[in-house]
Amino acid sequence: MAALLLAGASSAQAQSFDVSDIRVEGLQRVSAASVFNAFPVSTNDRVSEQQLAEAARSLFATGLFEDVSLAREGGVLVIQVVERPTIARLNIAGNDQISTEDLRRGLRESGLSEGQVLQLSTLEEIQRELEGVYQAQGRYSARIRTEVEEIDEGRVQVNININEGEVATIRQINIVGNEAFDEETLRNVFELEDRPGRFFGWFSNDEYSREALSGDIERLRSFYLDRGYINFDVVSTQVSIGPEQSDIYITLNIDEGEQYRVGDIRFAGDLQIGESEARNLLEVQSGDVFSRAQVNASTEALRSRLGAEGFAFAEVRGVPEPTGSGDAVDLVIAVEPGQRAYVRRIEFYGNTTTQDEVLRREMTQMEGAPASTESITQSRQRLERLGFFSQVEVDTQPVPGQPDLLDVTYNVEEQPSGSVSASVGFSQSAGVIYGVGLAQNNFLGTGNRVNIGAQRSDTFTSVNFAFTDPYWTLDGISRGYNVFYRETDYADSDISTFSTDAYGAGINFGYPVSELSRLNFGASIEDLTVKTYFDTASEIRRYVEEQGEDAQSLKLTASWTRNNLNRGIMPTAGSYQRLSLETGVPGSDAEYYKVRARAQQLFPINEEQTWALKFSGNLGYADTLGTNDPFPFYENFYAGGLGSVRGFTSNTLGQRTTPAREGGRDRTLGGNVLVEGSAEVLFPLPFIEDQRSIQTSLFVDAGNTFLSSCYDVLDEDAGRQRCSSGVDMGDLRYSAGIGLSWLTPVGPLTFSVAEPLNDESGDDTQFFQFSLGQTF
Repeated sequence: MAALLLAGASSAQAQSFDVSDIRVEGLQRVSAASVFNAFPVSTNDRVSEQQLAEAARSLFATGLFEDVSLAREGGVLVIQVVERPTIARLNIAGNDQISTEDLRRGLRESGLSEGQVLQLSTLEEIQRELEGVYQAQGRYSARIRTEVEEIDEGRVQVNININEGEVATIRQINIVGNEAFDEETLRNVFELEDRPGRFFGWFSNDEYSREALSGDIERLRSFYLDRGYINFDVVSTQVSIGPEQSDIYITLNIDEGEQYRVGDIRFAGDLQIGESEARNLLEVQSGDVFSRAQVNASTEALRSRLGAEGFAFAEVRGVPEPTGSGDAVDLVIAVEPGQRAYVRRIEFYGNTTTQDEVLRREMTQMEGAPASTESITQSRQRLERLGFFSQVEVDTQPVPGQPDLLDVTYNVEEQPSGSVSASVGFSQSAGVIYGVGLAQNNFLGTGNRVNIGAQRSDTFTSVNFAFTDPYWTLDGISRGYNVFYRETDYADSDISTFSTDAYGAGINFGYPVSELSRLNFGASIEDLTVKTYFDTASEIRRYVEEQGEDAQSLKLTASWTRNNLNRGIMPTAGSYQRLSLETGVPGSDAEYYKVRARAQQLFPINEEQTWALKFSGNLGYADTLGTNDPFPFYENFYAGGLGSVRGFTSNTLGQRTTPAREGGRDRTLGGNVLVEGSAEVLFPLPFIEDQRSIQTSLFVDAGNTFLSSCYDVLDEDAGRQRCSSGVDMGDLRYSAGIGLSWLTPVGPLTFSVAEPLNDESGDDTQFFQFSLGQTF
């Protein structure tokens, strides 16, 4: 290039001259205007040799030309150029880790694409940058080779051939300078690993990347800072590459410094709450080993508390200060509450079916009130517990120009909450289920629960109507009522051979006791008829002989419920408790009471709450109310099957009946005592994006029903009865397996694969159980 410029300048003669005109020769695709814009000499200019050399250099710097030369014909300056070729085709081969589309986008942004002028300097720079990208992935053996092929005059084809190579593996990690902790302890902090051996190396995380190493260094720093080493420092990091460029050797030189304990703890700034309350929120105390994690947790607790007071933008920092004693630091909690913020507007997005009013009445944060982070979060949790939404996200944004105001936006994603259809379902306990009906927990987006329908299966016929308004009053009192007619053939439910016809109606009210708890009260009337057959169990036939086949009852119910689950459907965190009482009041044909307690507790295992431990229990006890009459057998508890002890056929666990002499089968009557429990590990399925609509678990179930006293049998069967009364926990049945629940567009699906662990002769077991179209 220097020779060109010198030659061009000398060809224009060494003496200065006046330029009367400028002529450009050699242009094909580049316009003359582009040349004149880049050439800093105009007509009527007097130019020297040096000025011409600089002008030629400026024109060459545009990158449009391979050759620039200047000549003089009298007063005319002649610019002779040879244009660079344009890229007609751009071929990329050998790439796998980076998509061709991403590569073409990056090349285009760097000035290399089809139709553009080829600049070799740009091509070389891109080659180096691409190699750097692969090296950042740990692919140090990656090589980028470029070729330029001439197609015809002025047009070329550029080939970029990529050899990505293999990710370099870590052969050795050395930590130098550690004294307080041995190297094995520190290496356990790392996610990166050495290759452990030739047989198990593929299980290790030994592929090197710069980002992964940076993350491990930060984890090491946090490890020391959480153990009092405030002055810990990574002095140097050395990454060596083996001769084959496939092996990495990492050496970290560290300076641990001294371990410090916490001296005095004091507050600075405008605390806004009492100091004693603030100290109770701290997770770090004087005399403790200094821990950055505990300090961060303490400042976050204070920030949350200030947010509950309306200081939504409060800043809280924990600042360690040396004391001079050498082994202790004072902790200063600096508080800057800022202005108290108020909520200007609360808006909802994504609720295409559910009315805004339904969401707004769940808000504990009000518009115009001080912005409370606690109330904003609590409102989100209330929306999630409705069961109408698969996901609820909240966003707070300051109002521009008004620092004391903010807007709150709740983004919801609706999910199926019922169905309106002519349906066909199947349950192993009930057989084929078909019918028509409407079952909606969010009827027409109003939040009301409506169930209207008629169903029939192998075991039952049901016609019912139920309606519940969860906000009958503005303060959250609910009211519901229902009417029903049921025919049930228990012989096909694996319960003893009998059937019942029942019809009735009821009303119920619910009262909010607190944010999480409710009381419910109800009353209903029921008329029930028991039908027996030639093979009906002796206990049932004796009961019908003594008590009659018809029973009219007035039932009163009461329950207390506390729901702290994170979601209304398929929760992964929180707890649930319910205690209920049902009585057939004095004057009814069946005077009895039933007490039932249910509880769930879920413990998230990971931060995303996709893994969790779930424990649940279900206890029930029932007896007659102030009489010596036997407890009505048709009100007994039953166990076994989905929702109970999986792996055993539905409703089959419990004392066996005495079969009738006419050929009746040996079945169960259930029991007036119920004991059930379950322990599960909830885990996400891989490759499933929406984990909120599907839930899988490994489980262990336990349970059974018991009779506190045996039923009388017919006189002729007295010697054949083998009933044993009382609760014997040794008779609990256990099972283990895997289960799945899926909220499908056509209805809920649940199934399990379970193996009984201690089944005995006569138990009915089922390895695979499922239900479609039934509530789970």
